Amino acid sequence: MMTIISLLLLASLLPHLTFTAHVNVGIVNGSEAKPHSRPYMVSLQKYFKHVCGGFLISDEFVLTAAHCNNKGLTAVVGAHDLKKDKGSIHIRVKSYHIHPDFNIQTMLNDIMLLRLEKEVEQNKIVKRISIPTQEGDIEADSVCSVAGWGRLGLKGKKSYRLMEVDVKIMNNTECKKKWKHIYSASKMMCVYGHGGSCSGDSGGPLVCGDTAVGITSFGDPKACNSRKRPEVYAKISAYLPWIRSIIANFK
Repeated sequence: MMTIISLLLLASLLPHLTFTAHVNVGIVNGSEAKPHSRPYMVSLQKYFKHVCGGFLISDEFVLTAAHCNNKGLTAVVGAHDLKKDKGSIHIRVKSYHIHPDFNIQTMLNDIMLLRLEKEVEQNKIVKRISIPTQEGDIEADSVCSVAGWGRLGLKGKKSYRLMEVDVKIMNNTECKKKWKHIYSASKMMCVYGHGGSCSGDSGGPLVCGDTAVGITSFGDPKACNSRKRPEVYAKISAYLPWIRSIIANFK
């Protein structure tokens, strides 16, 4: 079903994008993360299959990409190896909060909050991650990282164990040159490096230091980790008032 949805999504994108984008962006040229070293990571699953990444930003909210919207999702927290599932907890999603201005044709505002059916108890293997406190850009060439359970190559196998890789923040002007009118410097950010995201990692975090600054959104449909069409992330700092207003509604 997810494959059909992905294909339909791509079909809807084709007429509108100058360069079509793949929107289910695993980790290429990365390495296995130390188990539970990223306790904020969430595997969003449908029928016990991983469909997107996400990350805990509070006891009951997961941040992910809007294009990961899919009824009947379950959030798996405290996971490392999705096959072994030891110690992980499955929590159903109670409500879906897609950004009201999300545009599936341009991928602008590709951000969604998921409210879980119950609050998560934080412990050694389940912890929230900080998000920025104010709007602003991360300095170009800063070393950050991405992680996920997605494919290890464009047509490669999915990884059941959490993978990670370091990336560098790309200069906004350079990214604008690569993606032309599709790229919004105020709401998006790009990365480059030896490794990067591929398919299956949508919704996962771009982490700088101990803060999640971006959400994996889209990239080149023909090549993972392409310098010609670098991976694009929704810039979390551009959405702070919206995020705060959603969370405040449930306090």
